[in-house]
Amino acid sequence: MIPKIILGRGARATRRLIGYLYGPGTANEHTDPHLVASWNGFAPDPGRSPHRRPKDVEDQLAAQLDQPVKMLGDKAPNTTVWHCPVRAAPEDPILTDAQWADIARRIVAAAGIAPEGDEEACRWVAVRHADDHIHIAATLVRQDGRRPRRDHDVRAVQREARKIETDLGLRRLNPGDGTAAKRPTSKEHFKAKRQGHDTTTREILRMRVRRAVAAASSETEFFALLEATDVNARPKTGPSGDVLGYSVALPGDLNKHGEPVWFSGSTLAGDLSLPKIRQRLADTGPEPVTVRAANPWHQATAAAERIPEHLTHGSDHLAQGQLVALGGALDLVPLTAPAAVRPELERAAALFERATRSRISADLDSARVLRRSVQTILRTPGAAGDGAGLAMLLDASLIAVAFAVQWHRKHQHAQQEAAAARALVHLQTAYAHVAVPVLNDLARRAPGLQTKQRYARHLQEAAPEHAERILQDPAWDALATVLADAESAGHNAATVLNQAVGQRRLDDARSPARALTWRIHRLGQRHAPSPRAQAAMARSTTLRRRTPLHPAPGTPTPAAVRQQPPARRR
Repeated sequence: MIPKIILGRGARATRRLIGYLYGPGTANEHTDPHLVASWNGFAPDPGRSPHRRPKDVEDQLAAQLDQPVKMLGDKAPNTTVWHCPVRAAPEDPILTDAQWADIARRIVAAAGIAPEGDEEACRWVAVRHADDHIHIAATLVRQDGRRPRRDHDVRAVQREARKIETDLGLRRLNPGDGTAAKRPTSKEHFKAKRQGHDTTTREILRMRVRRAVAAASSETEFFALLEATDVNARPKTGPSGDVLGYSVALPGDLNKHGEPVWFSGSTLAGDLSLPKIRQRLADTGPEPVTVRAANPWHQATAAAERIPEHLTHGSDHLAQGQLVALGGALDLVPLTAPAAVRPELERAAALFERATRSRISADLDSARVLRRSVQTILRTPGAAGDGAGLAMLLDASLIAVAFAVQWHRKHQHAQQEAAAARALVHLQTAYAHVAVPVLNDLARRAPGLQTKQRYARHLQEAAPEHAERILQDPAWDALATVLADAESAGHNAATVLNQAVGQRRLDDARSPARALTWRIHRLGQRHAPSPRAQAAMARSTTLRRRTPLHPAPGTPTPAAVRQQPPARRR
């Protein structure tokens, strides 16, 4: 159940609202409008007065609601109307008028508009003109002339809505923390439907602005990218001439006066205001040339693979920064993907966007590599390649998003946890579409039985706890192929396998065989080290694998072992 508070001002604010509630709606969606409850139980009902003109009854109802306001004269507040639509979830049963009346009384009591038993409270009515919602309209002057005490009414009505859901057995929504982006209004939804669109203008603009932020390296580039993606941008300047903000509009999206419908960045989402964008661009400055010169798919995948470690053992600020960077990467990844899989990736990005915002401030500096490497992928002609790069990045992103679900659950971020979990479903669908053809192509080039048996022995030594599962996985042939390719490039198969296993544990991998395939695919494309260097790397990898990443208290570390005095010979 979703209550949403809207404040109105102006001499005729109450009359306009009553006219809308009893009117046909913007798309003739209002059916049988009528009162279900009011402050005194017998307010005039324009929907149930067959012997009088509805407009006359609407005038009478508005006048009665406004009477305490009019009594104050010039001392009346500027904001006089409190409007709260309350909507049930699509899967909820259709409630009766009596049930909606009880809901309305509980909402106005929780908000401080009309506390229970207070006969001098504000005047209010609840109008129902659809099966799934009501509108509560109240005037913000009590009948004794005082103002209502409605401190934190938004949070109060949300808390009451959660209780109502429990009491009536309705779908229970997750409590929010005030960081969600503003939802499209009913008017925006109806407009999109009339125009034959599945998505509202607000949602389209939010997606394009987020992509521009993720792809930009400077404020100038940000505005250039908006224009390049068919978004009209209008800067807001102060008296000094400095740009203080911006608004965006879609070409052809006009209001009833034929003027563009503008949205400020902050109304699209709190983190899309110009000051927030400037902070993000400043905190994620350019990477050194050495990082950009490497294979960007490999760099992005390696950065994504480190996210679970940051979420598990890093500070909250660092973890939040990693989630913001992951969200930016997911915003841009659809631009690199085949058309068939793009819709799934766009849905995943749109859902995960909610998981990137919380009350915890983000340390973005630690996430530069992921951000810059994905930007480089976009700017590299033909970067999509054979799909292997996208497949390995999605594989790492799946694990990162799964850890994001756990991180938000730990911090009791219910909405963010749910959003990340829903994004995970779409990512899995996209990954399967991209990865399966690549893995099948690799499997068709699998080496002979004798070579595969040799690799199996290396696998038993490198990852004995996972070896049996990997050997039975359909991706084993693809893994054998990338090991053979690495050998052809001059690498030692056993050493590369040890390195891949040592990069990160396989316990949480959905498919250890696939995870190793992508890691070895990356390692095999690097310049092959000398035999001496390979031997040193093998010893180092073996030592790391045998030493816990976070040893239990009292467990000696390799450094401590080296510092111990040698045993005395006898």
